[in-house]
Parts: sequence; structure tokens; C-alpha cells
Amino acid sequence: MVITRKNETTHSEENSSMDVEIETRASIGLKGVGEMVLDFSITNETVDKTPSFSGVSQDAWQIDTVLFQSHKDRQMILPELANCLAVEAFLRMCDLDYDIEQRSNAEAMSPSLKLPFIKSGRYVIAELENIVSFVNGRGISLTDHLDMDQKANMRAYMSLITNVIELAELYVCWFDEKNYNAVTSVRNGIMYSWPLNHIQNRLKKSMVKKKLKAMEWYQKNIDDVCLDVENCCEALNVRFDQGPYFFGSKPTQLDALVFGHLFAILTVDLPNNILRLIVEKYPELIEFVQKIDKEYFQKLELE
Repeated sequence: MVITRKNETTHSEENSSMDVEIETRASIGLKGVGEMVLDFSITNETVDKTPSFSGVSQDAWQIDTVLFQSHKDRQMILPELANCLAVEAFLRMCDLDYDIEQRSNAEAMSPSLKLPFIKSGRYVIAELENIVSFVNGRGISLTDHLDMDQKANMRAYMSLITNVIELAELYVCWFDEKNYNAVTSVRNGIMYSWPLNHIQNRLKKSMVKKKLKAMEWYQKNIDDVCLDVENCCEALNVRFDQGPYFFGSKPTQLDALVFGHLFAILTVDLPNNILRLIVEKYPELIEFVQKIDKEYFQKLELE
């Protein structure tokens, strides 16, 4: 499986330190309640930090929309890659144009401190759920063919992915010793010199620990994690039997979310790749991932 990108740009190595300094000053001046000024080295604009997209007019999609993420080749870890791929898949399923810009401190630039996020006109929106709401506010939806019960079921499956698969990714990346030492700590701290790289890793690991504790995952052992992931994959496999997508003949944001996480699990190399071994037990899910990759990534790049 090969994944390709739309109009992907990155900063050169020789300017990376200057970029970091400029970007660190980016995010930060409060303008008023719910608004702030962001400088993305593109322009200074007043943007809504947490806009309500239900009232957004159905304007045309901004052709200069940019998806921000960290450097894929040397900085991303499994959970971040999964979420970035999910957002990309959703935008491609909606046939929306966008550019990709990789920033070393993209996480700090995000209004929610989570990746990826998009800048579209005056709006800056982070995470798949919020981006879906924003796109829906533009009059574009992947769920028009679903009734209310189907939409409720779709949201339940998306919650399952978020509360099982994503937490399992965090667990194996940050609290499996082999994975942490060989991959996670290296990539998470690569943009910082010693000793800041170790401080950054400790801070990030503490944040992940708090999240896992809040979700009652930190006390789990690896066998518990694997069992939860296997049960989740089994539920997805049963649902997908009704294909070709999870809800009928058209893809939804659930298909984008599942693709992002399963593709990342299947393609990211980790010393302890226990999640890949679980997913590989489900050939129907692997076939689904290959189909989405071919239809919305490889095929579109050839057109």
C-alpha cells in the first residue's frame, strides 16, 4: 500500500530553527471572547477559536485551505498519523481541495493542541469531529443518505474507535518500553536539543498518562489492551460485512476514521507491533483499507 499527498510542503532544514522561533510566537494574542489572532507566516487574521459551525453560511469551500501537521518522515508517531490520515480521507471523500503544510511545532499552533488542524479562510479548526461540522456548515455532507438511527449508530462506532483504538495506540507508543525508547521518544523529541528533548518527552508522556488514567486505561496490562482492540475489530468486521462501506454504498466520516487508524497500524513499523498482528486477523478490514487507499489516494493522484 502506498499513500500519496496533495500539494505537500515543508520547511527546509537550514531554516527550521528560524521557523520554530517564528511559529512559537504564532498562536497567541487574545482578541476577545472566543477569538484570537493567529500568525501562520501567511497573514494576520482574526479567527474564531471555537466557532459554532451550525450557523456558518454555505459559502464555497476555500481553495486555499491548508491542513497543518507535524513532519511525517521524522516527527509523527502512530496516533497522530492515524488522525491526520482520517482527516485527509474525509476531505478527499468530500472532493475538497487542500494543501498540506508540515510544521515542527504544529501541535502548539493548534487551537486544541491536537493534530491535525485546518486553516480555511478566517477559521482554524482542529480534529476530525470539528472539521466534519465545519464542512457540514458549508452544505457538504457524507451522511445525507442515512436516517437518524443510522447516524446514531455511525456516531457510536466512531466513539468506539476513539475510545478503544486511539487509546490503544497511545498505550503501545508511550508505555511499551521498546516502542517508547526506539520510536516515540526519538520522534517526539527530535526537534529539540538536549536536555529540552527529554523535558518535552516527560511533559508529553505525563499528558498521555493523565488521559489514559481518566479513561481508566492506564491500569490495563497489554493483554487487556489487546483484548479490547480485538473486540473492537470484531465489531467493525461484523458491521463491514454489510459493505461495501460501513453504512451502505457511500462512504461516511466513519469510513475515513477507520481507514486512518487501520492504515497507520498496518504501515507504521514498531519494535512491538502487537496492534498490527491483531488487525491482520481480519482480511475484510485489510481489504477495506486497501480499497480506500486506492480509490481516494492513489487513484486521485493519477488524475
